[in-house]
Amino acid sequence: LGEQIQELTKAGADYIHVDVMDGHFVPNITIGPLVVESVKKQTTIPLDVHLMIENPMKYVKEFSDAGANIITVHIEAESHIHRAVNMIKNLGCKAGVSLNPSTSLTMLDEILSEIDLVLVMSVNPGFGGQKFIDSSINKIKRLRKMIDDREIDAEIEVDGGITAENVSTVVKAGADVIVAGYAIFSKPNITEAIKEIRNSTILIS
Repeated sequence: LGEQIQELTKAGADYIHVDVMDGHFVPNITIGPLVVESVKKQTTIPLDVHLMIENPMKYVKEFSDAGANIITVHIEAESHIHRAVNMIKNLGCKAGVSLNPSTSLTMLDEILSEIDLVLVMSVNPGFGGQKFIDSSINKIKRLRKMIDDREIDAEIEVDGGITAENVSTVVKAGADVIVAGYAIFSKPNITEAIKEIRNSTILIS
């Protein structure tokens, strides 16, 4: 893992996106604060920690202490989302809110102005290598309009099924941050894979 983190750093990744899964909110189980702490020692790139877990407020401080720069919680997993966002910010981290594919953007109405990042899941969370859900494009466009109309300074991040073939469509729809896992780590050369994704985001008018 350390070698891959260092390779991502050299390749010019903007964030290291860390998926945290608990086996409850999503069926898979992945890493915790100790691994985040170890990753932090390997890079100066901001750690973008995505909590796909139940009761995220219970663990926010642990991930902040471990070195997270951005902490994103799922609106479906936290009934007190305003409190969670404020907790994250009070710990000195940027606060993100994530929506599953079937979750309506209306869920963001009362919190959008408070957050730094909206993570649109373009697959159902839990496993890598899934196919991009095409209806996500329209959702990203509508979210872009919401943010622009309200003159809010929040990034749109998109995660799930991103490839060099579809990334330009996602960026054109309004995404600011692209999460790519399988599209990078399934290739023999991480640097070249990142370069291919970046080059594919050049939009031809």
